[in-house]
Amino acid sequence: MESNTVRDPRRWLILAALCLSLLVLMIDGTVLNIAIPSLITELGATPADIQWILDSYVLVFAGLLLTAGSLSDRFGRRRMLILGLVVLAVGSLAAVMSAEPWQLVAARAVMGVGGALLMPSTLSILMTTFDESERRLALAAWSTVSILGIVAGPTLGGLLLQRYWWGSVFLLNIPVAVLAIVAALALMPETTGAQRPIDLVGVALSVLALGSTVFLIIEREWNIPVLILVVAAAAAFVLWERRQDNPMLPLGLFANRDFTGTCATVLLMVFGMGAVMLMLTQYLQFVLGYGPMKAGLALLPYALAGAVCNGLGATLGKNLANKTLIVTGLAVMSAAFVVLAVGSGYVPVLVSMLIMGVGGGLAGPAAYTAIMNAIPLRHAGVGSALNDTLQQVGMALSIAILGSVLAGVFTARMPGAAPSAARDSIGAAFELGYVEDAKTAFTAAVSVGAWVSAGFSLAAAVLGAVVLRARPAPAESGQPVAAQIPARNP
Repeated sequence: MESNTVRDPRRWLILAALCLSLLVLMIDGTVLNIAIPSLITELGATPADIQWILDSYVLVFAGLLLTAGSLSDRFGRRRMLILGLVVLAVGSLAAVMSAEPWQLVAARAVMGVGGALLMPSTLSILMTTFDESERRLALAAWSTVSILGIVAGPTLGGLLLQRYWWGSVFLLNIPVAVLAIVAALALMPETTGAQRPIDLVGVALSVLALGSTVFLIIEREWNIPVLILVVAAAAAFVLWERRQDNPMLPLGLFANRDFTGTCATVLLMVFGMGAVMLMLTQYLQFVLGYGPMKAGLALLPYALAGAVCNGLGATLGKNLANKTLIVTGLAVMSAAFVVLAVGSGYVPVLVSMLIMGVGGGLAGPAAYTAIMNAIPLRHAGVGSALNDTLQQVGMALSIAILGSVLAGVFTARMPGAAPSAARDSIGAAFELGYVEDAKTAFTAAVSVGAWVSAGFSLAAAVLGAVVLRARPAPAESGQPVAAQIPARNP
């Protein structure tokens, strides 16, 4: 991949603004986990409501990512980033004002639209701002903020829930989004990519294929009509894109073995990691009896370990192949889940999070670098969106499948004489007086879920070891270097 010939002297400030925008998105995606017990007790949400409050966001987000990435290349990445921040803030305000579970589901869907518009631009602007000599370090910083956001959401949310009602967790997004908009306007030049005509048919087919795929995952059942729709929409999308001179998604990217192999590895990695916060936030509060604030603070070691090891991974990446870092990191992550599976209490959780941070710090930046370096800069927006789509599909799979595992094991381990409500929900079990039984059952469920995550992380490591090449050939840009220099606003 060719790099910019002119380095923007403000590039590190631009990176800070991008990281601030990403932080908004990550807080939005994770803050809800810590509020699940409050939603159950204060909003009267059922387990099905909770699942849809979580998944409505993912459904819309994943369904629109490819479209948003393509539009950012066409109309401007900064413009789409700012629009996404605005929509995200509006959705957050609607969530604060929700009085019924269905209203919160709708607000989360709006927030998913904002996230889809925002996310691809953060990575594509980074790719066009930094050349290859600095890109790995910039990606490590981007990945570090992603990890920090995963924990910052529950931590800050816990602080708010300690004093205020559940809706206060969504107030976090609004001032940070406003600050990110101001930073984007002040610092970021507008950049565009390939000026392709809008592929309306491709847009419609991609939204239909991705949306129905995530819906099928969320439903957790073999819904034959939806499965047929997934297959038909995906096949139609591929056939349509192959016939276009200016496709929305350049399918030629998948001819690159390293790109395809890394994508598959990342999908498995995210599947293993996706539901860990869903498990831990409930385990800390229901089983260990932590309050929301203490539970959020208890997750901080993961962020700290990840932040340190992301920098370590970026440094090692100057001398070690991406393949080596990816495979090693995933193996370490698998070991972290084994620790979580065999222990009980906070100490195994702490040790597991520290090890998990090390593994993620090694594997994450290397995986993102491998994917993005295989994508020509003129397709940075849609390439970034494809990376994000993989993560969202993996997250949806993780929440759906591991969520089902947690629910199934919990129900099976509860006393048969307990009411059905107590056997279906740990929150209901506590209210009905089955406290100790529920703690034992949920601990067993977390153990089984951790074993599943360990298996998928190990499978991702094996896949990376088999498929990835130690020294992949660089991707060709396919466009003049001059066209890749960010165009400044007057």
